[in-house]
Amino acid sequence: MKKLYLLAFLGLLLSACGQEDSASENDQEPVRGLKTVEVTSQEQSTVRRYPSVLQPTSISTLSFEIAGKLEAVELNVGQQVKRGEVVASLDRESLEIQVETAEAAVLQARSNARNAEEDFKRQQSLFDKKVVTVAALDKARTTMETSNAQLLQSEKQLETAQENLQKAELRAPYDAVINTVETQSFSNVGAGTPIATIYSGDGLEASFSVSYDVISRLAVGKAARIRLADNPDVELPAVVTELGSSANTVSSFPVVITLQERLPQLKAGMAVEVSMEFDLPAGAGYALPISVLTMEGRLKQERTPVEPGEAFVYVFDPQSNTVKRRLVRIGGIRENRIIVVDGLEAGERVASAGVSFLRDGQTVKLLN
Repeated sequence: MKKLYLLAFLGLLLSACGQEDSASENDQEPVRGLKTVEVTSQEQSTVRRYPSVLQPTSISTLSFEIAGKLEAVELNVGQQVKRGEVVASLDRESLEIQVETAEAAVLQARSNARNAEEDFKRQQSLFDKKVVTVAALDKARTTMETSNAQLLQSEKQLETAQENLQKAELRAPYDAVINTVETQSFSNVGAGTPIATIYSGDGLEASFSVSYDVISRLAVGKAARIRLADNPDVELPAVVTELGSSANTVSSFPVVITLQERLPQLKAGMAVEVSMEFDLPAGAGYALPISVLTMEGRLKQERTPVEPGEAFVYVFDPQSNTVKRRLVRIGGIRENRIIVVDGLEAGERVASAGVSFLRDGQTVKLLN
């Protein structure tokens, strides 16, 4: 009986040892497949991008120089007008009455001037014959001069009335597009009251703000690119035309770029993305997908083209089939790819997928 118990006990011990060996085998970490990208492609520059909106290069506000009552306003936003084309008109009836009144005043003033001149000549003749006094002659001269001045004033008033009649028509100063209509038909408007705003269809520009470090590296004439937000396939050349010397807000300096090409579908108010290239601070760097970056480390948000950031990546070690965590310096971004300027060598392979599940020294299997 004791031998049976001893055999049973030995069987239990062997069974327990087998279970422990099986558990230890199951606890071993499986080898993870690793997708990598080879460090080969080099870039000499980084690209900075800024959102903006297309605006016309020049906007003009049209208004009458005189007061009056508007006739029907038949303007639409986006309507194209030619240079010299009538944009709006004032009621001409009251202006024509002013011209007629001024013409009558000129006729009366001319008649008075003629009579005063004849009276002066008569007084001059009588004075020569010593029939009238000097006072009578001076009075006739004064009346003649006053009549001539009144005639000149009446003629000027007539010219003003005729000019006002011509100003009853508001004409486009250049080929333009109606941007806004500021008034309604048959309303009374004063001199200088905005009627409409127009802009030239020849030029479009975009404005945005940059930091001091960026503005210090820009110059008028620097090349840029504009891409339509609604149609990223449309990309046009542009050039920097204005640089702000003072910041709108803290460390925010305005920049204006102007399009060098035009397309029929381009309209003011379209959302665009402005891109400009800057040389890398290290001269050159390796272009890698953003997916190589880990969520840990000392990643710094790139603030300027001359201040690289830092981040961790995992580099594959072919000798030990493991990954090593390594700190690299990032000089910028170009077309959704980071530019690593320090920390990597050509020919090395960097983990490009599932980096959040990796750890330093982990054994991996390289995937083709």
